[in-house]
Amino acid sequence: MEIVMREDDGVMILGLRGRLDLASGAGLKEQVKDLLGKNKNQLHLNLSEVDFINSSGLGVLVSIMKEARLHKGRLTLSNLASYVQEIFEITQLSHIFEIFNTEKEALGSYQSVRAE
Repeated sequence: MEIVMREDDGVMILGLRGRLDLASGAGLKEQVKDLLGKNKNQLHLNLSEVDFINSSGLGVLVSIMKEARLHKGRLTLSNLASYVQEIFEITQLSHIFEIFNTEKEALGSYQSVRAE
């Protein structure tokens, strides 16, 4: 899996490309732990180019969300392919994660939270 990172107004955006499974998920978890260790706890994952996800990949995302929360942070997801969205709905994870249609919507939600 390829991970492209950038920062936008304090939110770390990770664009994921490829398969999200046990093997690739370990690298993603390490990247996130590194960011959290640097007090970068506002995280957004753009999944537009994720072409495969399995239960191990879902487990990695749950683990990342827990880590972000332990660091008083937040995790959002966006741009899920229809079959990935379906997996989230079947597993009921769509009720646990903050999922947005677009990256722009997700980043806007960070602004509205700060305004409160």
